[in-house]
Amino acid sequence: MVKVDGYEVPEGLYYTKEFEWVKIEADKVRVGITDYAQKQLREIVYAELPSSGGTTKQNEPYGTVESVKAVSDLVAPISGTIEEVNAEVQSKPELLNEDPYGKGWLLILKPSNLKTELANIMDFNSSVEWHKSLGK
Repeated sequence: MVKVDGYEVPEGLYYTKEFEWVKIEADKVRVGITDYAQKQLREIVYAELPSSGGTTKQNEPYGTVESVKAVSDLVAPISGTIEEVNAEVQSKPELLNEDPYGKGWLLILKPSNLKTELANIMDFNSSVEWHKSLGK
C-alpha cells in the first residue's frame, strides 16, 4: 500500500478513472470505491446497488452512492454477472468511508470478458501515477 497525497492506493488491485477498484479473486472479481472517492464524497449516507443475478457492462452505471455533499454514479469497471452484492453497505453505508478496500466492497462479479477489459483500466503502477496527477 502506498499513500499518494494522503490517499491509500493498495497494491494488487486495478483502478478506474471513475474511482473504483477491482480485485481478482480466482474466476471472479470484487469491486469497490477507492479511498480517494470516499474522501471526496465525505460522509456517505446511502448506497443504491443492483440485485444479484443482474449484469454490469464496463463503463456503464450500475448504482449510486449519496453523501451529504453529492450523489455519484457507480460505473462498472468490468462487465459481468453480479454474483453477490454487499447488503451490509446498503444498511451501513458508512462502511464505504471506514473501510473502502475491505468491509466496504460493493459487488462480486463473474466477469464476461476479463482479459480484454483489464487492458482498459489501470494497474497499480499506472494508478499511483494517475493519483499523483489528481492533486495538481
